[in-house]
Amino acid sequence: MLRIIKSGTDEEKEFFEKLAQRNAKDNDEVDNIVRDIIDNVRINGDKAIFEYTGKYDCVDVTNYKLKVEDAEIQEACKNVDPKLLESINRAKKNIEKYHQKQVENSWISTEENGVLLGQLYRPLEIVGVYVPGGTAPLISSVLMSIIPAKIAGVGKIIMVTPPQKDGKINPAILAAAKEAGADEIYAVGGAQAIAALAFGTQTIPRVDKIVGPGNIYVATAKKMVYGICDIDMFAGPSEITIIADDTANPVYVAADLLSQAEHDPLAASILLTTSEDIALQVKTEIKRQCQYLERNEIINKSITEYGGAIIVDSIDQAVKIVNDISTEHLELMIKEPFAILGSIKNAGAIFIGSFSSEPVGDYYAGPNHILPTGGTAKFFSPLNVSDFVKKTSLISYTQKALYEAKDDIIRFAEAESLSAHANAIKVRF
Repeated sequence: MLRIIKSGTDEEKEFFEKLAQRNAKDNDEVDNIVRDIIDNVRINGDKAIFEYTGKYDCVDVTNYKLKVEDAEIQEACKNVDPKLLESINRAKKNIEKYHQKQVENSWISTEENGVLLGQLYRPLEIVGVYVPGGTAPLISSVLMSIIPAKIAGVGKIIMVTPPQKDGKINPAILAAAKEAGADEIYAVGGAQAIAALAFGTQTIPRVDKIVGPGNIYVATAKKMVYGICDIDMFAGPSEITIIADDTANPVYVAADLLSQAEHDPLAASILLTTSEDIALQVKTEIKRQCQYLERNEIINKSITEYGGAIIVDSIDQAVKIVNDISTEHLELMIKEPFAILGSIKNAGAIFIGSFSSEPVGDYYAGPNHILPTGGTAKFFSPLNVSDFVKKTSLISYTQKALYEAKDDIIRFAEAESLSAHANAIKVRF
């Protein structure tokens, strides 16, 4: 099930090459399907949405309504376990508290000669949030997507999520959306939902930005509409890397690797350890724990194809591998985790210590769980308040200030052969 690999071998090289190819799964066939969906929705709007909802979600569209009414939301809240609602609210408070620390303010500074420079922070006017609702209805993603947008001051938040076969939305998703503060909710999923948000339909408004996780069709659609509107990031299959030494608890390590493997057959679960004994124990534990888990078919595929325990010579070597692969989730199950924290350059989220299990971050701690995947942690950040804000520069020069700078500006313009730029300065003097 879990392969054990010695670092520095051809087997290790092949393993990481295979991991890198997971994002190449968006092949021509997927591209063509998504492109056709986007074109159809752009041209035909709601009619295309109904067509795809019947085809892909197996919904009888006779009485199907795109927009979720307040009465349905209220009814959903009544049908959700009160204990779950309490948990949603506690998580909401943690997520709000964390993201409120990210808020930035507009600023203005006065320079010499009366020059005024500054930056205005303005929230986006309308944002679309995609929430998966298929095999795993991601209630937590509702909170993670909407709360930072609310804190940023976004004018209107539109949530889309796939309907169940009865045309309704999972009640827990609706309850979480109400608690988080969604303004409008539409029962539509897949690439067609992304196209509807990007171009607008007769019912669904066009948005300035689309955020939230999704399957390969959703991710491909987001790539294709980028430029028509903004998106959060190019997300691929989930991944976790655990650095462990001989002090790690193999039961915990195995459980955390499995927690990511259940997301998707393409999810990657990687152990980097200095202890071959720990690797063997983790392999045994994975096999033992997996048999009791509901999604063990998905887990088995994921661990078999993209799971690996790499035996490294040192923790420093493990850190180098982490920085190379830029993992989405990184757990540090070693004796002195803070000693290496400064050496870790590329990771979406870092979980420190044996009791900072990855699901703590997924659901409850406060940091956002919408994270860069597939090596993109080298240049992408977790979803945050700044993703919902645009920045505008302010420039104000007095006559005296422009006079002192005019020769430099004119030289730049003439060096670039842009005489009209130079002239715009010259005519003022």
